Amino acid sequence: MSIPSTKILVVDDETPIRKLLRVGLETEGYTILEAGSGREAAQILAQNRPDLILLDLGLPDVQGHDLLAKWRSEGLDLPILILSSRTDEAGIVRALELGADDYVTKPFGTRELAARVRVALRHRLQQQGERALFQTGDLSVDLVKRIVKVSGKVIKLSPKEYDILRILVQHAGKVLTHQHLLNQVWSGSTDVQYLRVYVRQLRQKIELAPDQPQYIMTETGVGYRLREADEPQLPTASAGEL
Repeated sequence: MSIPSTKILVVDDETPIRKLLRVGLETEGYTILEAGSGREAAQILAQNRPDLILLDLGLPDVQGHDLLAKWRSEGLDLPILILSSRTDEAGIVRALELGADDYVTKPFGTRELAARVRVALRHRLQQQGERALFQTGDLSVDLVKRIVKVSGKVIKLSPKEYDILRILVQHAGKVLTHQHLLNQVWSGSTDVQYLRVYVRQLRQKIELAPDQPQYIMTETGVGYRLREADEPQLPTASAGEL
């Protein structure tokens, strides 16, 4: 018996973009379903449930944000990655807060896209149970014993630094917005500059080169992402763009 491949629904009104995604992702072994509008996407979801959705925010019949909010309110728990332009930071933040798992900026490379898809699919499976021990590169975090190590050496963190790292570990590979982290660590009672100070301090302790971080990646104007163990090193903002 053959093993069914992972199905990805691409929702984008631009035919060339859908073709590019289809060719790139089929090479990775995925089965691609295509929709050029929100209506077509709804029809496909009713008949053929995919494993992941790639959603463009600019659809001809419905706003991508509204479609995302509708899906999440209806209990759709599939990983949803947003297709957007890097300049649309406000739109990206809003999508993440509405329940998107990640975003891919246009233009994008096949390598980056495939990496984002793998991370989103893996993260969804991991949500069924929190990992007690997380490791990426030389960084390891024991969430039970609250022990953080870099290259086998125990690193002492302040309570807030640990809280930030713990939340990033729980969502490794996923972009967390500034506001999400502020709400989780400070109950939203402080501003983003305070978060940046703590992230800078955390990087000083766990990164080999804090100005060129390899673990806590900055998503400029959006938030932060903790790199997964097998996630390739993708271009990121320098620490100066916190």
